[in-house]
Amino acid sequence: MKQRILGKTGESVSILGFGCMRLPVAGPDPSRIDEDLAIAMIRKAIDRGVNYVDTAWPYHGAKGVFEPGASEPLVGKALSDGYREKVKVATKLPSWLVNTRADMNRFLDLQLKRLQTSHIDFYLAHTLNARYWEAMKQADLAGFFEEARKDGRIGHVGFSFHDRFSVFQEIVEGYDWDFAQIQYNYLDRFYQAGEEGVKLAARKGMGLVIMEPLRGGFLINQMPDALRAHLAGIRPAWSLADWGFRWLWNQPEISVVLSGMSAMEQVEENLNIACGVEPFTDTDEAAVAFVRDAFLNRIKVGCTGCGYCMPCPEGVNIPRNFMLYNDYYLTDSETARGHIKYIYGNLVLEPGEMADHCQRCGQCEEKCPQQLPVSEAMAAVAAVFCK
Repeated sequence: MKQRILGKTGESVSILGFGCMRLPVAGPDPSRIDEDLAIAMIRKAIDRGVNYVDTAWPYHGAKGVFEPGASEPLVGKALSDGYREKVKVATKLPSWLVNTRADMNRFLDLQLKRLQTSHIDFYLAHTLNARYWEAMKQADLAGFFEEARKDGRIGHVGFSFHDRFSVFQEIVEGYDWDFAQIQYNYLDRFYQAGEEGVKLAARKGMGLVIMEPLRGGFLINQMPDALRAHLAGIRPAWSLADWGFRWLWNQPEISVVLSGMSAMEQVEENLNIACGVEPFTDTDEAAVAFVRDAFLNRIKVGCTGCGYCMPCPEGVNIPRNFMLYNDYYLTDSETARGHIKYIYGNLVLEPGEMADHCQRCGQCEEKCPQQLPVSEAMAAVAAVFCK
């Protein structure tokens, strides 16, 4: 499998990384990983050339992000029997749980035990945004990194990111990072750090790790039939996953693309794609642009998720409402639309966060940098989801 250098780290890493956030589970409890299958999947990927394995403190947790999940211990088991020496391990400091530098040391030492290793090759500050970045600086993240590198507990340092580009720029300029991990795919080209973030990281010599290359499966499961046929007419042998991965690998600034694989069939498909990368042509780029534009034309509300409108005095989660509303119209599948309606009412939002609690006070519209008619749009959301 092709490898690339991960920015300032100088480390050679496989272009496909194994993301251990969505491992196969045994039943409805996300913390009950199907260990035999998950270990077989991870080892098959390593045997075929994957040398970047990514996990985090909360992955596969039964109680959300505030409790340790089952992913890190599973990775520790998978990398026994000599597999640890074949890979670079990445995990993340749970930024939202940190108040002091002592907290950072405590979490790192626990993670080393959970992973059954003496060192972590790539250590990231997890899910940085404006608030967490400020808290990390106050808790002396830089001093912690220096200490942990010096004593050999960690190798290279980075951060994963969820906020707007201006915050990404501030974080990049605020520390001498080795690499960053961002959400990026051909639909979310200008979302969060986006294309500007890719270019900025490259100018700084930072490596880039990509998460959500298929937008959590959206670019496969919610692809309208007409767009599916359009892509198949150009590259009959390519799957929808091919298009997503190859578009990213066509960008030399990107070192590793993470895939959260939950079935052996996905492992096989992704390995075959990564081991047979073909040049991405101008025709291919035009096809992706056509699909992107067709998707974006279906978007009902141009919300970027910046969060400037929050908090709502009535408790409505404005960005989350608009995200689900847009997703509802991005797909033609009645099954997918039914699922979005279900998660809206049962999983993603609390009752007080739903659109029908909007009182049309207009405070959010005064704050919105996109000048969106939020009250009017919220009524449309309620008409779909809150009947």
